[in-house]
Amino acid sequence: MFTTTLLRRSVLLALYGGAALAVYAPASLAQSGQQATKEDVIPSVSVVGSRRVSATSATDTAVPVDLIPMTRVAEQGGQFDLAQTLTYISPSFNSTRQSGADGADLVDSAALRGLGSDQTLVLMNGKRRHSTSLVNIFGARNRGNTGTDMNAIPLLAVKNIQVLRDGAAAQYGSDAIAGVINIELKRSLGCESVLGAGQYSAGDGKNYLASAYCGVAVAGGTVGITAEYLDRGRSNRAEAGSLRTIGDSKVQNQTLYLNGEIPLVDGKLYFTAGTQKRDASSAAFGRGPDQIPARNAQAMYPNGFAPFINADIDDHYGTIGYRAKLGEWNADFSQTYGYNKMHYNISNTLNASIANLDLIKGGKGVSASQFDAGGFAATQLTTNADASRFYPGILSGMNLAFGAEFRKENYEIFAGEAASYNDVDGAGFGGDPGSQGFPGFRPADATDRSRHSVAAYIDVETDITERLKVLSAVRYEKFSDFGSSVTGKLATAFKISDSVLVRGSASTGFRAPSLQQAYFSSTFTEFVNGNPVDSVFAPNGGNVANAIGIPKLKEEKSVSFTLGGTWTPTPTTSVTADLYRIAIDDRIVFSGRFDASNYAPIVPLLSTLGVGAAQFFVNSIDTKTQGLDLTVSNRSEVAGGKLNTFLAMNISKTEVTGVNAPAVFKGYEDVLLSQRERLFLEQGGPRRKATLGFEYLLGKIGTDFKVIHFGKQTLGTWSGAPTPDQVYKPKTSADLSFTYNFSDKTKLTFGGANIFNVKPTEQDPDQTDNGFKYESVQFGMNGASYFARLWHKF
Repeated sequence: MFTTTLLRRSVLLALYGGAALAVYAPASLAQSGQQATKEDVIPSVSVVGSRRVSATSATDTAVPVDLIPMTRVAEQGGQFDLAQTLTYISPSFNSTRQSGADGADLVDSAALRGLGSDQTLVLMNGKRRHSTSLVNIFGARNRGNTGTDMNAIPLLAVKNIQVLRDGAAAQYGSDAIAGVINIELKRSLGCESVLGAGQYSAGDGKNYLASAYCGVAVAGGTVGITAEYLDRGRSNRAEAGSLRTIGDSKVQNQTLYLNGEIPLVDGKLYFTAGTQKRDASSAAFGRGPDQIPARNAQAMYPNGFAPFINADIDDHYGTIGYRAKLGEWNADFSQTYGYNKMHYNISNTLNASIANLDLIKGGKGVSASQFDAGGFAATQLTTNADASRFYPGILSGMNLAFGAEFRKENYEIFAGEAASYNDVDGAGFGGDPGSQGFPGFRPADATDRSRHSVAAYIDVETDITERLKVLSAVRYEKFSDFGSSVTGKLATAFKISDSVLVRGSASTGFRAPSLQQAYFSSTFTEFVNGNPVDSVFAPNGGNVANAIGIPKLKEEKSVSFTLGGTWTPTPTTSVTADLYRIAIDDRIVFSGRFDASNYAPIVPLLSTLGVGAAQFFVNSIDTKTQGLDLTVSNRSEVAGGKLNTFLAMNISKTEVTGVNAPAVFKGYEDVLLSQRERLFLEQGGPRRKATLGFEYLLGKIGTDFKVIHFGKQTLGTWSGAPTPDQVYKPKTSADLSFTYNFSDKTKLTFGGANIFNVKPTEQDPDQTDNGFKYESVQFGMNGASYFARLWHKF
């Protein structure tokens, strides 16, 4: 059959993620002194993109999948968290740390192929993982999006990452427009530990990592336990004397994960449980002495201050399931739970209205310097029932799979203490209300909303002949809050010769509006000509949105096409190339700010509600994304050592093809989506990204050298100038590390990232979103860093 023919070739790495697999799996085995087994080279696990259960490998699907073993990077990598690690491995994956973007500084958003973070579905051991409760309002990346917090998962717990670079809503449901990331956790026997330390060449941003994994035999099965502590220090790239703190946020993560499988009756009971407690802190814009008394108080901060936006973040995940053979069928029943909560505490701040009133009354003119600002939480419960069966007698083999899913979601916003949002002087004497840097959520913002969805799918994967494979899938999904959707997918792969395969796919997809987008609400007061004016981020279906005539949110719809192929000219060389096109209609975006200055009709609409300015989530944008994914890998022996070389590249372009304003905003499309906001959508990530890597192992010494290229980015100006002037030129950085293998069980790695201290192109700080000389673009703003990592196996 098609699969059997492929499995007999040792060069199948070319098919899916050839570059990543060729580099990371063999190098890791060699440096650990281990011998490669069939499982190491061709994992006999279900790979995302295919629902075959038995004898399934990464080379058995008709769509492009990167299979990235994580053993080596967990032992030797220079990045200490999962999001940054994947950024420097997978060219289609992008995660840039934000700075000066409020809550977005505390959670690294991640995305595929230049699309939004909520258009990528993340699975853990094949089960849907929950999103964060945060919706990104500020920052240069993923504005208006929710997403999955990859850094809630410890590196040492991960066996491999599978990146499906294709639309897959028909197979996996909502969110899988850009693709799917599946995180497979370890449950192997044995114990290991990692100690790591690093910092930037500027002397700040000190990182400390302590992580341990232990897999133990339990009742005939295996349970893997991972504990991790990560302390990431704050970095600051602001000029000397500035009140700003601009750079990495301060983060302390305490994480515990459990992953196991135990035989039970005629099947296997499996379970995963994880929890993380994160204490995070980022810095807001500075308030100088010139802002007394509007945003400062002479008695408290005579020289100015910069507030700190702190958050306690709790993330919990759990799955319990049972797999068994029911006659000729493989059955899988599971229940998954996800929870994320962010609770804000604002420090080194004040409520200027309280301080101003205190001064008017003859006091010192002070307020509290720390406030509970409230926060939000999101919960997800997912129930799955899946079945599959392989029919060897139908053509050259056919796999039939079907299943059903029930999901319940909840989102809540809880208010902060009154002083975090109150305007106590009430007369506009100059003291702005609320905690400076981040005003608290008000009781009027508080919400507690739920919804549920049901889904059913059928998936057929057929080997028509030994050379031709066809995959088809149809999925029906219905949500309680907006209705139903039917999506489909057709993919095929044809093996022209022993070394050449062509493949292509066509699919429709959808993404349901998140509860965060539908119900996020925040109100803050500004003074205009001495008069208090409330500005609101108005929830969909609320009084403000209804008064203006904002329609109810609905699903985004997509049509995707992929066409590519693989070539294995020699047993040690592989090439893959895939073109793609993704068209999305009714994309949900966060609107521009509507007020009397740009939309006069809003004044009578909102005056009765006491609101002067408003922003909304709306289905208003159509986009088109086109691109190319390319990988080239080679394994060879040079001067008595082993050399792995790989090139991985993504070229992607997103364009806004239409702005479909609601009736009430016709003629005001430039406010609904300004040039600045349009460019955040089109160029929030670099349009070109490539990694060229060389790994060389000679005796006990290993060397890893990577060159990472980031393409040009253009972002809009804060003032809204007709011609964008934030042009970030292409930049290339390099990483270098050395590993000494003391034995099969102990290795020490040291090296540096961005060793030539490359920085983004400088801009006018008055025109950037974060008020600094460059945004959080390409590879960030911090410059060179150095690290050391010690791995030991017990």
